[in-house]
Amino acid sequence: MSNDIQTYRLTWQGIVVEITYDPTGWGIVAHLQVESLAPPRAALPITETGYRSHFIPCGMIEELGGDVIAQVKAWLDEEARSLEWRKRVEADRQGELFRF
Repeated sequence: MSNDIQTYRLTWQGIVVEITYDPTGWGIVAHLQVESLAPPRAALPITETGYRSHFIPCGMIEELGGDVIAQVKAWLDEEARSLEWRKRVEADRQGELFRF
């Protein structure tokens, strides 16, 4: 792991999310960690467990403007458009009697 690790926080749809970005720690790939903090481990459209470890090519975030928060928010927003996520949000809003 490198010493270039960056940590950010954002609130996405009422969920506090921590983002840890290591742009060079893995040599040819950068490492991005996304974790919901409040509520703890709340599901996100990119992870049911509230935690996601994701590898991307080094320099990719920087090529897209370098704004880690904006890019993770865009990723969450994009995945939130999925039918599966929209069904989950609706079920959470209405409550489910037989959710296992």
